[in-house]
Amino acid sequence: MITKNEKKIIRLLEQKKYRKQYGMFVVEGWKSVEEFMKRVTPTLIICTEQMRPDRNNAVSSRIEVVTDDELRSLSFLQHPQGVIALFPLPSQRLDDNAAPILSCENICGKLCLALDGVQDPGNLGTIIRLADWFGIDAIVCSQETADAYNPKTVQATMGSLARVQVVYTDLPQWLRSLPSSTPIYGTLLDGDDIYRQPLTADGVIVMGNEGKGLSDEVRALVNRRLLIPSFAKGDTAESLNVAIATAITCSEFRRRY
Repeated sequence: MITKNEKKIIRLLEQKKYRKQYGMFVVEGWKSVEEFMKRVTPTLIICTEQMRPDRNNAVSSRIEVVTDDELRSLSFLQHPQGVIALFPLPSQRLDDNAAPILSCENICGKLCLALDGVQDPGNLGTIIRLADWFGIDAIVCSQETADAYNPKTVQATMGSLARVQVVYTDLPQWLRSLPSSTPIYGTLLDGDDIYRQPLTADGVIVMGNEGKGLSDEVRALVNRRLLIPSFAKGDTAESLNVAIATAITCSEFRRRY
């Protein structure tokens, strides 16, 4: 049986400060839960009778079966998926020393994503899923970027957060620490047509805030300025959603390499 205190804690995990305090985050839906379970054992699985795992399926975690109404009261989704699991935050916490992942040796020869103030949890989650799809295993975020373990972000990743490393740091400082020969790409309205510019198989692709784009400090560090051109004739949208822009950019890099 789930205690009142456990129910209270689960609801509190919607907020970052409590995720850090209790060292846990929430994953919903069996598809996502199973992706995380390939790498770490959940602390608790809460499910309806209909969604209870097969007894032949070896699940060592504590499992609590609840009614649909009880699960609905705990879920962060408008349409709950019958399963809620609590997982421990990874040892690479959001505020820990991220030196191993951020080191030049770790990103050398690879393509890496960097996010400069992406604030919408859904956008962040979609970008993490895109990184997983395009074979990018690390995302470096500014401190102003949304929390990767926000329930909305976790849900949007559809399990990809279990495979993609997301770290937070002083982004301008990190970019300055890279070798001067490192290609740092940024999508800018005054950039050069991405379909006509030479691209590399490695480097850092920096995506900016939904409304403001790249900060002035990060913009000054970009040495390869790219533009996703509009093909519309006449009036058109001012810009693309950051997740859509990330998908187009990553696709063009992978198309060539």
